[in-house]
Amino acid sequence: MTKTGSKGGNLRDKLDGNELDLSLSDLNEVPVKELVSTIPRALGAHLLLTPSDFCGLTHLVKLDLSKNKLQQLPADFGRLVNLQHLDLLNNRLVTLPVSFAQLKNLKWLDLKDNPLDPVLAKVAGDCLDEKQCKQCANKVLQHMKAVQADQERERQRRLEVEREAEKKREAKQQAKEAKERELRKREKAEEKERRRKEYDAQKASKREQEKKPKKETNQAPKSKSGSRPRKPPPRKHNRSWAVLKGLLLLLLLCVAGGLVVCRVTGLQQQPLCTSVNAIYDNAVQGLRHHEILQWVLQTDSQQ
Repeated sequence: MTKTGSKGGNLRDKLDGNELDLSLSDLNEVPVKELVSTIPRALGAHLLLTPSDFCGLTHLVKLDLSKNKLQQLPADFGRLVNLQHLDLLNNRLVTLPVSFAQLKNLKWLDLKDNPLDPVLAKVAGDCLDEKQCKQCANKVLQHMKAVQADQERERQRRLEVEREAEKKREAKQQAKEAKERELRKREKAEEKERRRKEYDAQKASKREQEKKPKKETNQAPKSKSGSRPRKPPPRKHNRSWAVLKGLLLLLLLCVAGGLVVCRVTGLQQQPLCTSVNAIYDNAVQGLRHHEILQWVLQTDSQQ
């Protein structure tokens, strides 16, 4: 816009065919609204009153914006594809929009007396004559094309980085989901194994319970008093005692039979019976003090 509103009214006077001279207009920025409102019919363009419409004046061939206070050009300045002559002398420009590279018909450019970026200032050089201004236009266009290419590469690089990051996120998410699936699978297997062990334990316990009645049936019954039955002596020991007791009983029977005959019957006065009775009396007296016989008699009485 113009610094003062009164300047917008004489923009038509600055238009000469396809050339627009806005030099020495004390502009801080390109007067988009004023241009659109005052010269659309003169330029033969169908435009709307929006700031971006200035760059829609694609019919412009020569544009003089020198000796103003412009700090930047519109981002889509490159839409002025028919522009051949551009004078930006003595403004406050530091950089040019990347779209500047699209001004393929630009033949003349003056960027003197602007606080340009050192790299851009070196590329532009001086514009002291026609030849230098043409060289300025050519070099600046090449430079801006390189900048545009660099930015496009950087954009592609960022897109690639973003794609790689997205792939990594997806891979990480897939790995996480796979890990969760594996964990669930392992937990399910552990739960199944636990249930199987419980089932086997219950089955084993049931078999043990079924075997108990059979074992109790096969066990010897306990005495009424609750005492445990005495274990029978070993077989060899029982056999020896049986033989010994048998011999002793046979001997006793024989002796007892003789004694009965000698003591009860009328043979008591016979010499043989008298001797037998005397031997018996002496044997009984001696055997009463014999430990072996006492032990045998005691064992026999206990059985």
